[in-house]
Amino acid sequence: MAKVNLDSTDIQKIIPHRYPMLLIDRVEELEPGKMAVARRNVTIHEEVFNGHFPNNPVLPGALIVESLAQTGAVALLSAPEFKGKTAYFGGIHSAEFRKVVRPGDSMQLKVELTKIRGNIGEGKGTALVDGKRACTAEMTFMIG
Repeated sequence: MAKVNLDSTDIQKIIPHRYPMLLIDRVEELEPGKMAVARRNVTIHEEVFNGHFPNNPVLPGALIVESLAQTGAVALLSAPEFKGKTAYFGGIHSAEFRKVVRPGDSMQLKVELTKIRGNIGEGKGTALVDGKRACTAEMTFMIG
């Protein structure tokens, strides 16, 4: 695993996501086709907090899993054979939420790709806040 420092501009060269759906801010470690570690800084300025929930802002679990998926997509699409492709969600096999994520939190997102066959990949991800697990998920990706 190699230490890297990819900012949002670099990330957008790998995955097609753009505001408001680009949900990772930085990639800190990357082994193309194998794994990635990214960072997402959660801020109160995100539109979702207007309704989830007023006076008790909580980042929805679906957005945590999507952040993990984008981290996995960076790992997958940085491999030479998948450069320029798009990774789509093929499925979420499991997702467990253990800690509430709030504005001001910085999530470390770790995704390991466990299997790639043809245009289908599988990965396991963990979102950490202050070193504590906020979410774990097993996901399938389809490469288009």
